[in-house]
Amino acid sequence: MEFLSQINIALRGPTGQPQSAADTISRLADRLSPSTLLADRRAAVLALKGLARDCKADVAELALPGLIDVLQNDAEVDADIGKAVLETLITLCEVEENAPAASRELGYKNTDTVLAEEKVPQKLFTLLADHSFYLRYSALQFLSTLLQNRRQVVQAYFLKAPVGVTSLIALLEDKREIIRNEAIFTIQSLITQSPEIQKIMAFEGAFEKLFNIIVNEQGLEGGVVVQDALTCIDGLLRFNQSNQSYFRGSALPPVLLSLVGFPPSLPFNTPTPQQFALQLWDVPQKRANVSLAVGIIGLLARHAGPPDGLSIACTRCLTELGLSSNAPTHIKTQALRLVPSNLSALPLAEMIVTPYMPVPDSNGEEWDRLEPSSALDALVELILHGEYNAIIDGERRTKDGMELRGAALGIFQNFVQKEEISEAIVQAMISQPGSQAPVTPLLYALTTVPVSPLNFSSVTSTHFATLLFAHLLRYSPRAKALARSIVPQAGAASSQNSGAFFVPADGGPLPAGGAADAAEADEDEPQTLLQILSEHLSLAFLARAREDISAREAREWDRLCVGYLCLLIQWLWEDPAAVREFLEAGALGVLVEPINQTAEEDAMIPGLCAFLLGVCYEFNREPGEVTRAIIYPILTRLGIDMLSGRIIHLRDDDRFKAVGPDTIVVPAPSSHPPTHHPHQGPPSAGVPQQDVEEGEIWFDWAFVDFWKSNYYTIQKAIVVDPNSVSSAAGQENAMLVASLRDVIRNQAAEIERLQSQLKTLSTTSSEQEALRAQVASLTEQLQSSDERKRDVEKEQEDLLVLLDELNSKRRRDKERMRQAGLEVSEDEAEDDGDEDEEEEE
Repeated sequence: MEFLSQINIALRGPTGQPQSAADTISRLADRLSPSTLLADRRAAVLALKGLARDCKADVAELALPGLIDVLQNDAEVDADIGKAVLETLITLCEVEENAPAASRELGYKNTDTVLAEEKVPQKLFTLLADHSFYLRYSALQFLSTLLQNRRQVVQAYFLKAPVGVTSLIALLEDKREIIRNEAIFTIQSLITQSPEIQKIMAFEGAFEKLFNIIVNEQGLEGGVVVQDALTCIDGLLRFNQSNQSYFRGSALPPVLLSLVGFPPSLPFNTPTPQQFALQLWDVPQKRANVSLAVGIIGLLARHAGPPDGLSIACTRCLTELGLSSNAPTHIKTQALRLVPSNLSALPLAEMIVTPYMPVPDSNGEEWDRLEPSSALDALVELILHGEYNAIIDGERRTKDGMELRGAALGIFQNFVQKEEISEAIVQAMISQPGSQAPVTPLLYALTTVPVSPLNFSSVTSTHFATLLFAHLLRYSPRAKALARSIVPQAGAASSQNSGAFFVPADGGPLPAGGAADAAEADEDEPQTLLQILSEHLSLAFLARAREDISAREAREWDRLCVGYLCLLIQWLWEDPAAVREFLEAGALGVLVEPINQTAEEDAMIPGLCAFLLGVCYEFNREPGEVTRAIIYPILTRLGIDMLSGRIIHLRDDDRFKAVGPDTIVVPAPSSHPPTHHPHQGPPSAGVPQQDVEEGEIWFDWAFVDFWKSNYYTIQKAIVVDPNSVSSAAGQENAMLVASLRDVIRNQAAEIERLQSQLKTLSTTSSEQEALRAQVASLTEQLQSSDERKRDVEKEQEDLLVLLDELNSKRRRDKERMRQAGLEVSEDEAEDDGDEDEEEEE
């Protein structure tokens, strides 16, 4: 009642009449003075708190300085007034996303006023250590609001705060979940783009406390708090190499691997446990938590320097998760994308995985365990046939499924970067003397005969096979030479069609005996892989020209043609022997007709054909039936400008432009809705998938990058006279001449420098001779001087000896004179005494 009475008095004027909001706020602001009673200040703050929402501008203008003083002076003394003033300041500084611009600007302005001096942030950091629940929670909320509005300013104050780090880290161990969760959210904002704060947090024990929270919340099965904790850990590690090194050296990485179910100390030859491969994924929150954990494991896998035990374990965990688990498709894709590009630490050909396959009609509750296989075989199988061998999606190309196959394709590309690996894989496809060529999955999919009507799954497999084979050949001349020796088994690729053959363009039946004659011809003259690809390309062009096929089937024929053309372009590049074989197989006429296509709606096939024709002309350097002189008139008849235009227009195609280093899947046209098979449920959840988005792949980034690097070379090559040196050879010769000129220029400069030094030495030779003569003369003088010095010293020694003998004789004579009684003069006596003293001395 006393509070209501004080509020009533504040809201009424001196005469008892109601006042305006501005007058009321002004009177309440006066009551915030330190000279008033604490109860009056508390009542005034509570009243301003109620008015702040509707009269935000007036409260900020008239009462904000007083509120800051109350926070500074009274918050620690009285928890109620501290809570009220913090909530009022939160309302004044809050910036809502959908609020008008004026309201947002006012929130930023109030935030700048609060942060004008460091006393408010320092007070907030002090209040974090207060024992009052409401005061501590409100301080966290206000700190989060300030961080959202002016993060860098608050971070600068935080680095100067004497107790800020300790107080904030201690909140992670608070028994009250609401405070602990708010502290995690505040730390997420505080560490953003601040390596210094990230390091301080790490060394103050943030990693250990966050992992304790995750473990206590049932690990990755936990709720949103686990997601927030993992997000905070990721923020501490993502762009901070120092924290990554600190984290790797701690005992926490094994805990992280254990959270996803992977044994951290699992031997390389031991299969992963079934508990890791088969898990329940029905809860969306678990998927979000596992996705964050996988991202952190990916950071640990990409270790700079030689691979250690931790990076190997993390890489294997990602590989197993992507190839042999029942994880959701997007998590598998994420795991495979995070596998390091340097796979030397994890030999895929030697690593054994155990794939699992969902049992049809079991709604993902029953799984069949397949035979163990190498990770490389499982990877190729995934690329060629899709997830679970396409028993879930059927002929649908779901966007997630295509992303998964694209991620696996990237791993294969990184694995075969070493030429010895790619050469070994190609060598395995060549038949040995006395035996037939082995039928590998890659070779089988690559040589599958295109038949009408098309099987869309088979088209996708063949397209991915062309991408895989292009990675094997792209930059390896020896692999290309080996590939020319591949002779697949006759009829192996077409066995799935039960003897069906390609339907001619006119739709008529094959002539009697045609199949037998063709089979007999194949037995007499087995075709090489390059000849088979040329033939299949010709068949695909004939099929796509038919008028009785649907728009979707025509699009699939286009996809098949794109796969063949991209592979042939990269195979024939800088391989004259392959160019000769391709042209002698009759491919020249196959390429000309699509280039003459007059339709403007699709520039992709004509552009690729023009590019391949230019490659054949540029690298046709070996003698054969089809020479450059034969091709050049065809180029001129088609038109050099038209061919260049076809090549350039390829880059304007949306399917070509959409490809990037990390994006090769484009959305599929919506003209044909996906077909849902009710009896084929998803592997883990019972969610219907009839509305899933479909995607498709036309190019990979390796080919797009290859084309962008070389299309200008082909444009220049097609204008070169057939009798002159080819453009590429001319460029190589020009580069060689330029390099030789540089060498000659450098050698000439070196010779000139040495000659100048020689001239300098020759000009000083006379001076050196004079100096040598002078030194010799001085040496002789020094030697003679030393000899004279030695002679003088010897003479002096002889004189001293003679003088000593004379003195001795004189003393003896005087002594005899004294004994004889003769008189000896005093001078002589004194002389004797002096001599005696000298002798004693």
